[in-house]
Amino acid sequence: MANISYEEILKNEEINTYIEMGNDVLGALGYTDHSKAHAVKVAQDASKILSDLGYSKKNIELAKIAGLMHDIGNSVNRRDHAHSGAIMAFQILKELQMDPKDIAVIVSAIGNHDESTGNAVTPISAAIILADKSDVRRNRVRNKEIANFDKHDRVNYAVLKSKICVNKEKGIIHLDIDLDEETCSVLDYFEIFLERMLMCRRAAELLKMKFKLTANGNKVL
Repeated sequence: MANISYEEILKNEEINTYIEMGNDVLGALGYTDHSKAHAVKVAQDASKILSDLGYSKKNIELAKIAGLMHDIGNSVNRRDHAHSGAIMAFQILKELQMDPKDIAVIVSAIGNHDESTGNAVTPISAAIILADKSDVRRNRVRNKEIANFDKHDRVNYAVLKSKICVNKEKGIIHLDIDLDEETCSVLDYFEIFLERMLMCRRAAELLKMKFKLTANGNKVL
C-alpha cells in the first residue's frame, strides 16, 4: 500500500478538476465560493485543530487530505454532495493504492461533514466539520448585487473576519467573528447558521472540548 501525502493530493489533477467543477456547479446555482481556496483553508484549519489538541502526525495528515477533498461531490450535485464525494474519494484513493484503513477514515469524514445528514463520528470528521463551518467570510460571496443577496449571502458578506482557535488548557474551541451588524445582526447570524453551530458544538464535544462562538466580542454560544 502507498503512503499518500497531502502534498500529492494537493497537486493531483483529477482531484483539482473535481474541486473546480464543483465550484462552477455551485456558482451556477448562486452559492458562495467553494473553490480550492476554501478546500485548502478547511484542510489547514482542520489539521491545526488536531495539532493543537496533540493528535498524531498521521491523523493530522489524514485530516488535511479529507479537508482538501471534502467538497468534490459538488461536481455531481449539491444535494447529497457529502455522500457522492465520499464515494468519489474512495475510488480515487483506492486507485492511488492508499491503505484501506486510511481511506475509511477519510471517506467517513467527507461523508459526515454536511449538517443535513452528517455527524461527528471520529476526531478527523469533527475537525473537518469545525473547519468547514467556520469558514464564513465576505470574499466567499459571488453575488455582486447586495440588493439580490439571499440570507446566506448576507451573512457571509457581513463577516469581516473569522478565526477558529483551540485553548486546550481551558478545554475550548473558539470561533470568533467580526460582524458588520448593518448588514446582518448577530441574531440573524445565529438563526441562519444555528444548525451549523450546533453541529460544531457536537464536533467539539467529540474532541472532549466545548465550543464557544463570539460575535463582536459578545458570547453567542
